[in-house]
Amino acid sequence: MRRLAAPTSLLSVTTLAACALASSSALAAQGLQVELRAPAQVMQGDAEVTVEVVVRNTSAQPQKLLRWQLPEGTLHGPLFRVRGADGAEAAYHGPLVKRAAPRPEDQVVLAPGEQRSYRVDLSRHYALPDGRYSVAYLGRARAPGRADLASTESLSLWLSGRSEAVQRVAPEAATSGPITFTGNCTVSEQNDLTTAVGKATGYASESKKYLKVMTTPTTRYTTWFGAYTATRYDTVRTHYNKITQAFKKKPLTLDCSCTDNGVYAYVYPNDPYKIYLCGAFWAAPMTGTDSKAGTLIHEMSHFTVVAGTNDWAYGQTAAKALAISNPDRAVDNADSHEYFAENTPAQP
Repeated sequence: MRRLAAPTSLLSVTTLAACALASSSALAAQGLQVELRAPAQVMQGDAEVTVEVVVRNTSAQPQKLLRWQLPEGTLHGPLFRVRGADGAEAAYHGPLVKRAAPRPEDQVVLAPGEQRSYRVDLSRHYALPDGRYSVAYLGRARAPGRADLASTESLSLWLSGRSEAVQRVAPEAATSGPITFTGNCTVSEQNDLTTAVGKATGYASESKKYLKVMTTPTTRYTTWFGAYTATRYDTVRTHYNKITQAFKKKPLTLDCSCTDNGVYAYVYPNDPYKIYLCGAFWAAPMTGTDSKAGTLIHEMSHFTVVAGTNDWAYGQTAAKALAISNPDRAVDNADSHEYFAENTPAQP
């Protein structure tokens, strides 16, 4: 990213209060308002890049959100769109999570007039060298019938004097190695994971071969990746080539410490090749739709050095709709890669 000279003046917390250094937008259909605030417009040195997110229910009715749409505790997805002066998005280094269908306990209800405030250190989750940034909020629901929680205006920040040490760029892991288990995996869990890795490798290899010999768009391809173009096809094919290579040649670390039954698994995209398995994973079948093997395909695709996919849509219904409405996002969607590989029910 191009470095910029910083202005000489700073805005203090008190200046913030006076000048209303914030951006906000209302979701009229929901009666929800999102406001972003920062203690200063210019931040110098390696201090935390902290912003405040304020969510208000401005309607006369209770409003329901999903807990992962809010930045409570550790981020479980890229809830902020952070762009540099050149328009490039800052790399997100937090976890990417494959979720099960929303449960009652995943709902957060805001009463009429209720306001909730969250403080987030952006530098903990995004690569932020010196420069000017615009920050917007996007709490995607990723569930049918649920609206995203978003700000349409951006908060401007200017960072100066940051050292290279705070830029978290993880090196790629060494090639070839055994499966390592962490997080107190039981013997039974280790056996299941070893089997799942074998099945996932088979899924990836079959997908790679299928795409290699595909000469015209097929039902299977268009169902998950949408209308055919040579560019999108090449992208998908490259993804499966790298996914297959990763399963066959890279040292895989599988962690069993997560117990959340509403989550299958998660990874940190810049920390290959470690996958954290959660409660929903153990209840899943070994193969088939939303399977153990398919989940590993999903998570492997997230790693930046593999395919760098995102979570634009969860579940078969949403993934199919995404392929129709936005094929470019479909080829960047982890669940689309999983469902293409699982191919259940089978399509030619």
